[in-house]
Amino acid sequence: MDAATTRRLSARPLALPNLLTYARIAAVPVVVACMYSSTILHGGLWLRWLALAIFIAAGITDFLDGYFARAWGQQSMLGKMLDPIADKLLVASTLLMLAAEDTIRGWSLLAAVVILCREILVSGLREYLAELRVSIPVTRLAKWKTTGQLVAIGFLIAGEAADAIVPVTIEIGLTLLWLSAIVTLYTGWDYLRAGLRHVIEE
Repeated sequence: MDAATTRRLSARPLALPNLLTYARIAAVPVVVACMYSSTILHGGLWLRWLALAIFIAAGITDFLDGYFARAWGQQSMLGKMLDPIADKLLVASTLLMLAAEDTIRGWSLLAAVVILCREILVSGLREYLAELRVSIPVTRLAKWKTTGQLVAIGFLIAGEAADAIVPVTIEIGLTLLWLSAIVTLYTGWDYLRAGLRHVIEE
């Protein structure tokens, strides 16, 4: 495959990596609807398992879209823009829903607030730096941070349904959420420090 073909492929909005990202975004309202129906509307615990299955599938697409984009030379500006947006939508919407249904409560709300504030901060910083034509690459630790958040949220989505099998499921999820919040603080400071350096130089 020559360079011109690679460029054409990378520009296609319907390339497989982008389709996987679209699917992750589309999964967000479905997961939230299942959680809302299960807890708020008392629709049954089976909806929690359905929400978890869709959430896990969405999380897997986060790995697959990047893998296929690199393996098939289909990396694109569209994909680079939508991939972090899809991650943030999935994490933020489920955290808000978990807080609304009281799965995340008390001091654990602070961990969720830290995660949400960091995502807003980094998004704003990236938008500002984009105007300066400065790109801050995603670090390996930031990728692990996202994985940790998804695992923690997965335990919390299972919540009451999984407690019937493993009684400490929610406690495990909250512990992982706090660990993710700590890593989130560190990576957020890392991005802020790198961004401020460019701002000062500008």
